[in-house]
Amino acid sequence: MDNLVKEIKQKKELREISEVIVKDQLKEYLKQHPKLKLDNPRSADYKNTIKEVRAKLRRSYGLFRDESLEIESFQKIDEILTSHSSTKERLSFYPEFYQKLFKITGIPKVILDLGCGINPLSYGFMHLSGVEYYAYDINQKEIKVLNDFFLLNQGKGLVGKAFVADISKVSEVKKMPPADLAFLFKITDILDQGKGHKKTEEILLGVPARYVIISFPTLTMSGKPMNAPRRRWMEWLCERLKYEFTVLEFSNEIFYVVKKQ
Repeated sequence: MDNLVKEIKQKKELREISEVIVKDQLKEYLKQHPKLKLDNPRSADYKNTIKEVRAKLRRSYGLFRDESLEIESFQKIDEILTSHSSTKERLSFYPEFYQKLFKITGIPKVILDLGCGINPLSYGFMHLSGVEYYAYDINQKEIKVLNDFFLLNQGKGLVGKAFVADISKVSEVKKMPPADLAFLFKITDILDQGKGHKKTEEILLGVPARYVIISFPTLTMSGKPMNAPRRRWMEWLCERLKYEFTVLEFSNEIFYVVKKQ
């Protein structure tokens, strides 16, 4: 098991993923394929296992990273935010988004950010003080960056902590601190993996937050506007659960602000 994990992580784009996450994905794959023979590293089964688990990790966790920019300091937050495609796309509307969001939710005191990437670095656009911010992701490098950022901002109206966590595990989500807001930005498609929307529903029900903000891209992979950017299934889900929701639309992302309580 340990040797397989090490070989899976040899690819550059997967090196920063926590070994715990890789091992979990490997165990899941082996559970689905119990007859594989992995005693010989040169065997087809052994090599194919590495290939398939790597592919799943890339699909699930490597969609939005840009390895071309190394994060070394916090002197230019805008520049750092461009190292992640989702935060780069939000730079044009972060201030407007947070202003509109807080008009709906009120000023938060506790924020959860699930599958956060480097989104917590956008805190300066929120214009808040006296906030507890808890961030969760599987990328160890980004978690370290976020904890350095939170440490530098102690005493400036922000108390934060970032954790390595697999948010697809609802049991772990339920253990998170009670919060005013929980962000799930561009993450539910990854959680659902094209198998309906059961996982999104479980996370929505399980996360201990008054408001849950779920976002989706409105552009195709080629950069063209989608014909139907709204997610009707998301709206039907909220209606079935009797959760109120508000939609905020921007040029390349749509946000569902879901009120649970």
